[in-house]
Amino acid sequence: MDLVKLFELQENLDERTKKNVFIEKKDLLSKKTLALQVKIAELANETQCFKFWTDNAPTNKDLILKSYVDCLYFILTLGLEKGFTDIEVNIKVNEDIITSQFLNIYIDINDFIVCSSKDHYITLFEDFISLGKKIGLSMKEIENAYCYNHFIYKEKFKC
Repeated sequence: MDLVKLFELQENLDERTKKNVFIEKKDLLSKKTLALQVKIAELANETQCFKFWTDNAPTNKDLILKSYVDCLYFILTLGLEKGFTDIEVNIKVNEDIITSQFLNIYIDINDFIVCSSKDHYITLFEDFISLGKKIGLSMKEIENAYCYNHFIYKEKFKC
C-alpha cells in the first residue's frame, strides 16, 4: 500500500472539502475522531460479525470494501491533522476474532484521543489494516477502491 500516495490524495480531498463546504475549525479533530468511530460501527454492521443471535451473512464484499474505505478516509485525515504522514505501517497477522479486532480499534481510537501521539496513530493504522486483512480485503483492493472513490469525489466537486 502506497501511503505517500494515499496521504497526498487525502490532503487533496481535504482541501477540496474545505473549498466546497464550510468547516468550522473549532473541535475539528474531535469531529473527525467521532466520525471515524461512527464509520467503524457502520463497517461492523456491514460485516454482521457481532450478531451472535442470528445466522445473517455479511453484506456483499463491495459494500464492506466501500465502508472500509470510508473509515480509511478518516484515519488518513487524522494523520494529516496531526502531521503524522511519514509513517511506516507493519501489516500484522492478528489471530483475534473479528469482533475483538473491532473492539481493539475502538481502544486504539480512545488511546489516540487521550494522547494523540504518533505511536498511538501508527497502532490504530496497523490494527485497522489487520482488520481489513481479516475481513478478506487485499491491500491492492483497498488502495484501488480508495483511489476510485477519490476520483468520483474529485469529479463531483470540480472547481
